[in-house]
Amino acid sequence: MRLRLEQRPQASSTWRWLSPVLAVVLTLLTGALMFALLGQDVLRALEVFLVNPMKSRYAWSELLLKATPLAICAAGLAIGFRANVWNIGAEGQFIVGAITATVIALYVDAGHVITLTLMMLAGVLGGAAWAGIAAWLKNQFNANEILVSLMLVYVANLLASWLVFGPLRDPMGLNFPQTVMFEDYALLPVILTGTRLNMILWVTIGVLIATYILMYRTELGFRMRLAGESAQAARYAGISAHRMVWLGLLIGGGCAGLAGMAEVAGPMGQLTDRISNGYGFAAIIVAFVGRLSPLGIALASLVMALFFIGGEQSQQYLGLPGSISMVFQGLLLFYLLACDVLIRFRVTVGSKRAAQATRSVQASS
Repeated sequence: MRLRLEQRPQASSTWRWLSPVLAVVLTLLTGALMFALLGQDVLRALEVFLVNPMKSRYAWSELLLKATPLAICAAGLAIGFRANVWNIGAEGQFIVGAITATVIALYVDAGHVITLTLMMLAGVLGGAAWAGIAAWLKNQFNANEILVSLMLVYVANLLASWLVFGPLRDPMGLNFPQTVMFEDYALLPVILTGTRLNMILWVTIGVLIATYILMYRTELGFRMRLAGESAQAARYAGISAHRMVWLGLLIGGGCAGLAGMAEVAGPMGQLTDRISNGYGFAAIIVAFVGRLSPLGIALASLVMALFFIGGEQSQQYLGLPGSISMVFQGLLLFYLLACDVLIRFRVTVGSKRAAQATRSVQASS
């Protein structure tokens, strides 16, 4: 007797949603084992990693603040992924959006509302333009958008470093690679007194609602989903593959750029060479854990934010490396891919001969 994977007659809608839940549970169990192997008190370590980030009103505000850029990036990526457009470079688009928003913050003083509006617009356009490079190369030369968008991340990183070490460096910053701190009119207003949580939370909710409307209540969303599910059916329906590439990458890039704007105009208050914090890459995991749906992305972004803050808490209180949060992210992705097998296959117990006999009986009936 042995365990076997048997293909289901059709994909399981139940396991489509249970798979991410099981992946999170397995990630936490593996994390507990990892803490034990590191010589930590497992219960204490899990409390620091999972409970501390939710212990108070301020802790919850920080969790939401960390989740907002993840959700915005993931929402934009999910739209492209639905259309079978694989934008892996949201991190670079995030950085470029932060750069273009910074330029507005430093050189435009048009009052609070107008300046912030221009910064948001600049962030969206900057991120979209960066993603547009991959879209143009894909459509003109059939360049792989996965590789191109990923390589552009490193170019964006170097661009940000050059700017904060050179043209945009704070002359009074003691040679640190950073711009001057933004003026109040270029900062997002705080919405919860005594915390850093700002109005980007409302923008994030708006982005998620807009994503739902676009994908499930418009003809364009239907066309994008059709293009992702069946390229042959999309061609038969007259849907332009080139247009889908442009839309998928520009929307994803625009959302990532908006998230970059929120970071420099929110908790950071300036542009530094450390603007790249992994949000763009983590958003890919968030999109898939959230099943490319707005509600799922909202929940998955909170889980990923918990991993980010839990890693910081573990470094501070347990003396563990801050990179432990990346270990949890990797575990989550690994288990998600593994658990997704259960969507199309079921685990059965029995011999190969019995399985063949069962299939023969089913076929004859």
